[in-house]
Amino acid sequence: MTTTKFKTEGHYRAVVIGGSAGSFQIISRILSALPTDFELPIMMCLHRLRHVRHGFVEALNIKSTIPVKEPLDKEMIKRNSIYLAPANYHLGIELGNTFTLATDDLVNNSRPGIDILLQSASYVYRNRLVGILLSGANRDGAVGMQKIHERGGLTIVQDPADCLIDTMPASALKLAPMNHVLHSDDIIAFLLDLDKKVKSNLDKV
Repeated sequence: MTTTKFKTEGHYRAVVIGGSAGSFQIISRILSALPTDFELPIMMCLHRLRHVRHGFVEALNIKSTIPVKEPLDKEMIKRNSIYLAPANYHLGIELGNTFTLATDDLVNNSRPGIDILLQSASYVYRNRLVGILLSGANRDGAVGMQKIHERGGLTIVQDPADCLIDTMPASALKLAPMNHVLHSDDIIAFLLDLDKKVKSNLDKV
């Protein structure tokens, strides 16, 4: 797929990414491919062991061109930043462009829950949100992607044929039409194209 087919013409403000089993490799490739001045904030929720606090962020930071951090409760979301839901905490987005952390019940047997991040982000950013759902072994994230679609955001799922485990993107496709169903290489190409369009729109202001 060529970048001319990507739907990157909107004035987007944030990117949310969800993934579980089989997603670490593509996440690592995405983070290593981004330019150091990637404009939009990226918020990620990846299923991880709830009681292992160290090692995951450090492994991502080895790959990433932009520092990856676990946000604090009520922390402001900043551009050119990458955030990861902390172990054993649900990560949400609040009006006013801030994070919220919670230890509520598991969602789809997970905490952090991908649906929590995606649904809250869809409420705050609406049609200025890009949602990406990657390989995973359960349905977490499917409802969140449906909400992003319903609120006018741009939706991307990893092509189930490209996934190590396709349950997560396949579940999202059953709930709502996605703007793009992409191979991992094309997800990276999309984000690079998106960044160019965002910067071009800023130059016009």
